[in-house]
Amino acid sequence: VLSSSLRRLVREFVAQNNTSQIKHVIQILSQEFALSQHPHSRKGGLIGLAACSIALGKDSGLYLKELIEPVLTCFNDADSRLRYYACEALYNIVKVARGSVLPHFNVLFDGLSKLAADPDPNVKSGSELLDRLLKDIVTESNQFDLVGFIPLLRERIYSNNQYARQFIISWILVLESVPDINLLDYLPEILDGLFQILGDNSKEIRKMCEVALGEFLKEIKKNPSSVKFAEMANILVIHCQAADDLIQLTAMCWMREFIQLAGRVMLPYSSGILTAVLPCLSYDDRKKNIKEVANVCNQSLMKLVIPEDDEMDEAKQSMTLPAEPTSEESLSKPEAVSGDLPSHHARSQLDITAPNQPLSFLCSSERIQVTLNLDGIVQVLDCHLHDTSIGMMTRIAVLKWLYHLYIKTPRKMFRHTDSLFPILLRTLSDESDEVILKDLEVLAEIASSPAGQTEGHGPSDGSDVRPGPVELHVPARTGQLSSSGMKGLECSPSTPTMNSYFYKFMINLLKRFSSERKLLETRGAFIIRQLCLLLNAENIFHSMADILLREEDLKFASTMVHTLNTILLTSSELFQLRNQLKDLKTPESRNLFCCLYRSWCHNPVTTVSLCFLTQNYKHAYDLIQKFGDLEVTVDFLTEVDKLVQLIECPIFTYLRLQLLDVKNNPYLIKALYGLLMLLPQSSAFQLLSHRLQCVPNPELMQTADGTKPSAGFKRASASNIDYTELLQHFEKVQNKHLEARHQRAGRAEQLDRRVVL
Repeated sequence: VLSSSLRRLVREFVAQNNTSQIKHVIQILSQEFALSQHPHSRKGGLIGLAACSIALGKDSGLYLKELIEPVLTCFNDADSRLRYYACEALYNIVKVARGSVLPHFNVLFDGLSKLAADPDPNVKSGSELLDRLLKDIVTESNQFDLVGFIPLLRERIYSNNQYARQFIISWILVLESVPDINLLDYLPEILDGLFQILGDNSKEIRKMCEVALGEFLKEIKKNPSSVKFAEMANILVIHCQAADDLIQLTAMCWMREFIQLAGRVMLPYSSGILTAVLPCLSYDDRKKNIKEVANVCNQSLMKLVIPEDDEMDEAKQSMTLPAEPTSEESLSKPEAVSGDLPSHHARSQLDITAPNQPLSFLCSSERIQVTLNLDGIVQVLDCHLHDTSIGMMTRIAVLKWLYHLYIKTPRKMFRHTDSLFPILLRTLSDESDEVILKDLEVLAEIASSPAGQTEGHGPSDGSDVRPGPVELHVPARTGQLSSSGMKGLECSPSTPTMNSYFYKFMINLLKRFSSERKLLETRGAFIIRQLCLLLNAENIFHSMADILLREEDLKFASTMVHTLNTILLTSSELFQLRNQLKDLKTPESRNLFCCLYRSWCHNPVTTVSLCFLTQNYKHAYDLIQKFGDLEVTVDFLTEVDKLVQLIECPIFTYLRLQLLDVKNNPYLIKALYGLLMLLPQSSAFQLLSHRLQCVPNPELMQTADGTKPSAGFKRASASNIDYTELLQHFEKVQNKHLEARHQRAGRAEQLDRRVVL
């Protein structure tokens, strides 16, 4: 009855256009009833305000502030029945006012977000009815103030209450569905909060959030030109590292789309992206989906680095790149970023045309400066290489990145080479062969890149600089240097093929083998053989022999020479080098032989095998004659045994066939008989003895003083090699080894005496 009387009174005031009396009635209902201390008065006030709104009809919009505020205050009432009446009252007010309530949307949303978590089911049911009504009004209106609403949404989206989160997501889904409301423009404001909600314990809320994020991603794919990719990149980086699998997978999928859609706009965030992506590459099958998406992200990001990111000087200019292709175009023209073993000899020099120029990317007619943050990327890659806990696939990916950067941006990368070099060398001790292969690719690129020849990029350690001019063979690389440029490098130990870091690499590799003998035993041959494929085998053997010539640890020098000799004689990768040494037809091959010989003298048996390989049979015989003056140990006899076994291998087929020509190869037979006399009665003795028994007409082995020089003699003398000097060098080196063995024996004897005392 009271409600009817109130409505009739208000209608009379409306008819009279008496606004002051209307406001006075609303004020009394608010102050004396709705905000009263007595529950019944508050209930009456809420009913009265609703009745007043109904009576006002379309004119209620003029008094909405006065009608809504007291009702919203009652949302916080301790009495659940009053909160329900407040919901009911506000429902009637909003239903009458419709679109007129939109200017007050924020306060309505704020009140409803609180009721969404109300413990009373009746209140919650009432708030849901009001919520649906308000959503209908927003959906059918084109006057919604999104700009004013976003700060409130950004604040409330971080609520930890499940019901509040559900309420927030439901509104985001509604706003996304309204064509006139472009929520995508404000996605950076709420994206972090959405990913937070995605980790909710409620499956229903997680599913709703998944749907919302999915809708946003569809919109991004449709309108990439209007998306603020850069503002959301770091948000994705954070959530790509989340402990929750769903959050991580969703963020990684977004990152994949961002890289493919935004292209080089994402380059400034490469270090963060790699920090998030690289660890995922080593996930097991339990996180297979995340691993696969992370791999796509990694590959796509790698493709964004181009030669124009490199620099030649400090000039700061800008250049404009063509707009990025669409994702379909990118996928239809994939760029190979990794593959089989690279050819360092066939690859032409990079065409760098943009000296130190920050790059730009055209996106929706805007000129956006894009610069590759190479320092940050290298720092991330370096940290991952130092982290021993990371998985094999991550280490491989890191090395692929380093190789790719050295190919695309060599000049910038060589600024970091001195800091990267030690960890790259340590990585050679990795348990995985695949990791070692990729590591060798990077080291080989460092050692062969023309950028490493640039002044100021050389080795920082003065002790590693090559002492004295030692000639290295330089394979031709077309299109790299002019004839005038090549002329100045002919006598240099560092060339575009073998730059300043090559010799440093060889020195440090041998140092590593010396300090880590297990590495030499288990992976030494594997590493050197792969380097012979990646670089020039002649340069490797030439430089290592030169370094070992000055090695102070004679025992290591002997072991290393034995390893190199075994590789030289048995590896298929060294076929061409063996043929070059076998004939000694060129000055280069003779120079190489002399260099190898001087270091091979650390190991008597390997020296003889080198002479067999190069068909220097007379000198081999002279060396074996000197063996009588050496200390014959078990190790020595074991090496002779291995040499006999090696003579029976396909490598020395030509040598065995030369045994048929006794007249022209007398010293070959004498050398083999010399080996036979050194051996005890063993299987190797029997093997060599049976071989020599097959030599036709043994009496022809004898040579008189007046015998005409053999063809082999002629070849040796024509080669201008001073074999007398080489023999003297052999004796000198062996005397050093004998002295060193005596010193070691003396130290061992002193140690034994101390133990006894």
